[in-house]
Amino acid sequence: MANAEGATVERAPGVQEGLRALHANLSKVMFGKQDALTLALVALLGRGHLLIEDVPGVGKTVLARALAQSVGGEFRRLQCTPDLLPSDVTGVSVYNQRTQVFDFVPGPVFANILLADEINRAPPRAQSALLESMAEQQVTVDGHARRLPSPFMVIATQNPIEFHGTYPLPEAQLDRFFMRIALGYPDAASELRMVASQEHGHPLDTLQPALGLGDLAALQREVEAVRVSEDVMRYALALVQATRDRSDVTLGASPRATLALRRAAQALALLQGGQFATPQHVKEVARHVLPHRIIARAASSQGHPGELVVREVLESVRVPA
Repeated sequence: MANAEGATVERAPGVQEGLRALHANLSKVMFGKQDALTLALVALLGRGHLLIEDVPGVGKTVLARALAQSVGGEFRRLQCTPDLLPSDVTGVSVYNQRTQVFDFVPGPVFANILLADEINRAPPRAQSALLESMAEQQVTVDGHARRLPSPFMVIATQNPIEFHGTYPLPEAQLDRFFMRIALGYPDAASELRMVASQEHGHPLDTLQPALGLGDLAALQREVEAVRVSEDVMRYALALVQATRDRSDVTLGASPRATLALRRAAQALALLQGGQFATPQHVKEVARHVLPHRIIARAASSQGHPGELVVREVLESVRVPA
């Protein structure tokens, strides 16, 4: 494989085998959602956080738990409610009468994969408690910065239909999500397989790790080694800048989006067995990396307004040969 400077880099043996094993393991509990599984793995390999926006009951929690179990990581769930406090997320110092010192009790954020379920039901103060952890992989409590486990990933869910008692995520927090995806309903055949698989228990109960955390860290380093040519990088940058130059857009995609677009294209290329990212990889991930970072002035009857902007940008920006 070639790196950014053009030198040849040997890909570690077993990379594709590990990726296939990971995907196959997830497929044991997620039926008929191969595209969603691929995108979730892109976020995991790209060291990013994932926002899943979909109706209840389509497998958002199952996907988060399956990811954690498949890599041997610690999974914690945070059920977001209107009375949630920042300390419920990060942890709190509790006075120990025996030792007469304050002991820190870690919150659920101290995990490899944190599921923030219905994140838009948490009040702004509790939502903001996640910002530092998502950006810097640490939390600061009582003036002390504490590192989070590595790897660390937040998978947040929200229901796009129910808005009563919710707090919309601020732009700064949306921008920290690497990708936004939807799972959708399974087709009839996949739903039948799902029902049959749970006749004697949930397949999550017997799901074994396909990789270890060390293996995952190695795969994440492999993503960084996937080559992105100058032409492909310029194309990715042109897409991002095009979202800022429209009269119908109040807020275009940020420079953080450019970085995420590059990393996501690298991760997708690795998953597909490629040694370098192509414009097609960029186009595929742009539909999930960019829309949630865009604020359009007018609502659209054709779905999320950011999605419409990205579709038009992908059609108008010239693809390099």
